Amino acid sequence: MFNLFIFIFDKPNSEDKMIEQIKKIRILNVIFDTEILGHEIPAFRGAIVNKVGTKDTLLFHNHTGNNEFNYKYPLIQYKQISKKPAIVCIDQGVDEIHKFFENKNWDLDISGRTLSMKIDKLNMNQFTMQVWNKHFQYNIHHWIALNQENFPKFQAIDNLTDRILFLENTLKANILSFAKGIEWAVDKQIEVKIQDLNQMRPVNLKGKKVTGFDVQFTSNVFLPNFIGLGKSVSLGYGVVRAIKNYEL
Repeated sequence: MFNLFIFIFDKPNSEDKMIEQIKKIRILNVIFDTEILGHEIPAFRGAIVNKVGTKDTLLFHNHTGNNEFNYKYPLIQYKQISKKPAIVCIDQGVDEIHKFFENKNWDLDISGRTLSMKIDKLNMNQFTMQVWNKHFQYNIHHWIALNQENFPKFQAIDNLTDRILFLENTLKANILSFAKGIEWAVDKQIEVKIQDLNQMRPVNLKGKKVTGFDVQFTSNVFLPNFIGLGKSVSLGYGVVRAIKNYEL
């Protein structure tokens, strides 16, 4: 069992804070040794937030107070990986996660039951974000690509080829949103090609039915495993995985 762990990193100097064309980011994946259902991810997130509190913990919940939200790309994301609850921490999120682990008691109340949280796997990596001259292949699961504004536009498109082009442009915009969130200045053209629109189905989001997509695509941007793209990525939607033999 892991009782406590602490990551120590050098603080960035003023030059490091500048938006970079080639950006190095840290990602910490924390997977616990119990199991939850996919629809319990919001409850898992809520239980973590209850444990850390809401004061000076903005990255855990993105609530700025007075029912207002921080709409920046979430740097702490809650997932279900191999049926297990997981937290994906990106850059500053890596530095913030200690606010949960410094608690003596990690037990969480989820869906009316108390789960004794023990760490199953920890995976810490550094990635170099840049636009490459080659393409990488991915799956994205339960990708919520459409909001209230662009859903009617998508529905009005009759041609499958044009629908796919619409989704490719949306996915490019999602990648740019991720880049902005990690302070990476994309200086080259992002390319996205949807190879297979595997599934389009309704998914539950905060008690409402929205359209979710399972898509296979390629891009000239390397995307780390388990980051989210699209809407509500902090709740486990739009999880990206590279198509290769990957083991955490």
